[in-house]
Amino acid sequence: MELSNILKPEAVKVLSAASSKKRLFQEIGDLAEGAYGLDSQETVDALLERESLGPTGVGHGVALPHAHMPGLDRVAGVFLLLEKPIDFGAVDRQPVDIAFALFAPEDAGVEHLKALALVSRTLRDPAMCAKLRANADPAKLHALLTAPQPVQAA
Repeated sequence: MELSNILKPEAVKVLSAASSKKRLFQEIGDLAEGAYGLDSQETVDALLERESLGPTGVGHGVALPHAHMPGLDRVAGVFLLLEKPIDFGAVDRQPVDIAFALFAPEDAGVEHLKALALVSRTLRDPAMCAKLRANADPAKLHALLTAPQPVQAA
């Protein structure tokens, strides 16, 4: 599995400001609707429901919100770079400026976990995050995220 199979170019956005986690989820919902045909409000509700189980802010300014969604036939992603970091309740209490949301079919099982591991591994790389933070062009962000990555042993 590669990020190019998960992330469409039209699902990448630079956001000048989001005042809260809920507002960020609304932006993610709008992008998911435009790129994948998901209902924006259902997407927001699914993300909020998943977030109620525990924060998806994984640290170092990165959040990986995710949810299962009806109507999907494969795992799909949305990437947002925030120009102004927001409080996300992350494990390290650092504000978040990189959000990669994943949506999986309701019966996705292992594919969803593989996608989550791939995104997590990609965004755990400080050099990758630095490159992403240095770019404000969605096309360049998509190219960075979907470029073939060197294979790492688990």
